[in-house]
Amino acid sequence: MQQEVILAMLAKEPSHGYQLRARLREALGPLGEAMNAGHVYVTLTRLEKAGLVAVEKAPGGADRSDRKVYALTPDGQRRVAEWISEVDWPKPDLAEFHLKLIAAAAARLADPIAIVDTQRRELLRRLRDAQRAAMAARDRWDAALLLEGIVLRLQADLRWLEACEKSWTHRRSGS
Repeated sequence: MQQEVILAMLAKEPSHGYQLRARLREALGPLGEAMNAGHVYVTLTRLEKAGLVAVEKAPGGADRSDRKVYALTPDGQRRVAEWISEVDWPKPDLAEFHLKLIAAAAARLADPIAIVDTQRRELLRRLRDAQRAAMAARDRWDAALLLEGIVLRLQADLRWLEACEKSWTHRRSGS
């Protein structure tokens, strides 16, 4: 899991590590069951060293020691804003994109449908480029086959983005 996912989850509110893990598991559904809890803490430590999160001690109560509460620093907030606006789809990680939508909505960083629209425009541009290249490479079966695979993948990704948009539109309308 990328560091930006953890940062985005902290954009909503400062949290304990276990709270972040629970929100990630909830956002990922069945895929979240395989998430390694230690990975969240290792990532938080790296983010702290990088100056993207700050740590405060919160009283743990009678039966617990003090707990760490993680919050975004201004640099962390800037990194989340950059990540939310990135259009990157060379090897899409659908779970990461899904978490980007969840985090953006939860922290009101951006409209998830606007993120989907931006992603769609980029995929359509790449699809046009791949289709042009495939037409130009008809005489070379090896290149044409690779380009056909790229076209099919982009078409499938566009269909998935349509499903994302429908889901968010449905959720927004409360139906």
